[in-house]
Amino acid sequence: MPDSIEPSGLSLLPALVTIVLAFATRQVIVSLFLGIVTGGIVLFIQTGNVADLNIIDRFLFPAIGSKGYAKILLIYLWCLGGLIGIWQKTGAARLFAEQVAKSWVRGPRSALFAGWSLGMVFFQGGTVSTVLTGSTVKPIADRYRVSHEELSYVVDSTSSPIATLLAFNAWPFFVASLVAGTIPLIPDEAGGTAFFFSSIPFNFYAIIAVISTLLLSLGWLPWVGKRMSDARKRARDTGELDDPQSNPIAIVPSEDHGTVGYTASLAEFIVPLVVLVSISVVPYIMDWGDYINEAFLGSVLSAMLVALFRGMRLGDVLGGFVDGCQKMTIGAIVLGLAVTIGTVSKELHTASFLVQAVGNEFPALWLPALLTLLCMIIAFATGTSWGTYAVVFPIAMPLAYALNPDPYFIKVCFGAVLGGAVFGDQCSPISDTTILSSMFTGCDLMDHVRSQMPLALAAAGLGAICSTLAALL
Repeated sequence: MPDSIEPSGLSLLPALVTIVLAFATRQVIVSLFLGIVTGGIVLFIQTGNVADLNIIDRFLFPAIGSKGYAKILLIYLWCLGGLIGIWQKTGAARLFAEQVAKSWVRGPRSALFAGWSLGMVFFQGGTVSTVLTGSTVKPIADRYRVSHEELSYVVDSTSSPIATLLAFNAWPFFVASLVAGTIPLIPDEAGGTAFFFSSIPFNFYAIIAVISTLLLSLGWLPWVGKRMSDARKRARDTGELDDPQSNPIAIVPSEDHGTVGYTASLAEFIVPLVVLVSISVVPYIMDWGDYINEAFLGSVLSAMLVALFRGMRLGDVLGGFVDGCQKMTIGAIVLGLAVTIGTVSKELHTASFLVQAVGNEFPALWLPALLTLLCMIIAFATGTSWGTYAVVFPIAMPLAYALNPDPYFIKVCFGAVLGGAVFGDQCSPISDTTILSSMFTGCDLMDHVRSQMPLALAAAGLGAICSTLAALL
């Protein structure tokens, strides 16, 4: 996009078209595609270049040919899809669900609590957590009549939020690269990383989201919203885990029966997870570098080796892997279009327009709450928390420092940006974590978005209030 073109309100149209159509029609693929078409029209209006109407060359090819989408496809979809396919072939996932159910799951509450607990365990990042937690706990939750709306909310609300709280992952290092040198308090990336961890107590949205999800799991949350309440009642009373009008993208079946003649053991399930967590987390703790991609590959290979060692035929192992990958086809299409919408928003400078629209003339007391709101809007419209960080952090830190250079105040503002962007990433129907949460819990995407939105908005409102009260100090 030429630098001479200034961001304008038209840049909001692609995201608005996508989100409005998704809510109105529940046809996510069509909504995403029409949002991309709208992006081409907007870009043509701004540039006058007919070539910008060619959305395939202008948006689709650059987006789905990017390293980011390749990583999503190869690592998060095919590797994890193949791993789940092997688990289904060996019957390991079913065995794990049976063991968990036998040991401490006794009903819907404990099934949801199991999901919340796994969300705490898989804290490496939003996409990792949603896939692993959703696929693991779904058979258990289905058995005890937990609605897919409830389960997808628990899975989604313990993905990105917990990744910013138990931040032994890539999040602090990415943010550090954005804020390094922006203010004297953060002179370099090491200072940015340290600032990230010291600001965690002020990441109020993430803290409240994780706590409220725990309370919902235990049945102690006094208000859950009408849609979530209706979903809970429907599932408990009738056993219907989805709304009759829903159209879920089911990745993980409620029951898998393994392979005839093969006896499953917990090793097939536990060893790949141990390999995944060890390779992805230990290097971060020891400051050896980022090996998340190798962790996924190692996890899949270990699952294959354990199954082969225990007597499964190579053809059955590979068949399970291929079956798991094939079930990701629709998900790959949805995520590919979602990534393309993100490219459209970037090309049209949607986030920059929103930042400019807010301006920088406002009282310091209200800055944390306004940063929370700004990040919520940007992340919801663009479907990415990291993209929001890239836009807002370099602006927010100098602004906060100019208004009040006290380190405590800067940390409050830092936490507000962290939490606000996580809200949008969690709730946007064009976010990868939102899509994957619904996919791997068997929930209709828009049912998931509609049912979790009131709870997430309540958490965001409380977070903004807490940020304002913290700024008063």
